[in-house]
Amino acid sequence: MPKLAINDRVELDDSEIEERFVRSSGPGGQNVNKVSTAVELRFDVRGSPSLPGDIRARLKRLAGRRLTDEGVLVIRAERHRTQDRNREDARERLFGLIREASIEPKRRIKTKPTRASKERRKDAKTRRGQVKRLRSGKPDFS
Repeated sequence: MPKLAINDRVELDDSEIEERFVRSSGPGGQNVNKVSTAVELRFDVRGSPSLPGDIRARLKRLAGRRLTDEGVLVIRAERHRTQDRNREDARERLFGLIREASIEPKRRIKTKPTRASKERRKDAKTRRGQVKRLRSGKPDFS
């Protein structure tokens, strides 16, 4: 079985990807009623031996509603008029999702506000309070 290299950490087996050709609602004129050009790509995220656990978890989160209850990712491609181009499009979208899931998010480093920023905040609050205090007085028409 040919292996599909996605990045340095993930190689998918071609047999893990299931493709079905269905009728497209996209461009194609009369052709659209006769030829099944749209591609429905299915990839079992939960059962894939090629995906490391951390990437699997991030991919599930990224997939959103494209993921079925059984853990199968469904991508439907019907942008193009030919099966081959729709097939390439679906595979590229799957690979893009896996590449995005491979990127480990950076951990946030907690920071404390500096003394100067605290003082600037307090000064601004004081000035704002003074403005409000000046507005609340009765006007002097004498």
